[in-house]
Amino acid sequence: MYLEDRTVRLQLWDTAGQERFRSLIPSYIRDSSVAVIVYDVASDPSYILADRQSFLNTSKWLEEVRTERGSDVIIVLVGNKTDLVDKRQVSIEEGDSKARELGVMFIETSAKAGFNIKPLFRKIAAALPGMERLSSTKQDDMVDVNLKSTVNSSQIEQQGGGCAC
Repeated sequence: MYLEDRTVRLQLWDTAGQERFRSLIPSYIRDSSVAVIVYDVASDPSYILADRQSFLNTSKWLEEVRTERGSDVIIVLVGNKTDLVDKRQVSIEEGDSKARELGVMFIETSAKAGFNIKPLFRKIAAALPGMERLSSTKQDDMVDVNLKSTVNSSQIEQQGGGCAC
């Protein structure tokens, strides 16, 4: 990604929080500068990790990262799926509080809707060594999204589309 006068190359490894990848974690993070620990803010019964379980598991993943890298790693706690407003199980305040307690950065996103994805990666890139000037600049591109459902699903179906806009 391009940041002001620099190009930053980010390589991403996704384990999807699955236990079967647990043995691979040390090799994934051994040479990493950043760890992004993502949890679902919403409950979705179609997923194995429904309700607050993915949020509760963040401490375990953070401990795994710190065991391998110590304090020599940037860690970002990310609450994802903010587009599922009616199914929210973890508040912004809870996520922020946990991040402060653990001494890590925090942001909420919706990968599906594209909210705060670019700002997340800008935040990561700005926190890298040698990028101090960027990390101290005001983050005007951060988006605070408060989605309130104003149209119910039957009205959307009657309109013939998947968008309530």
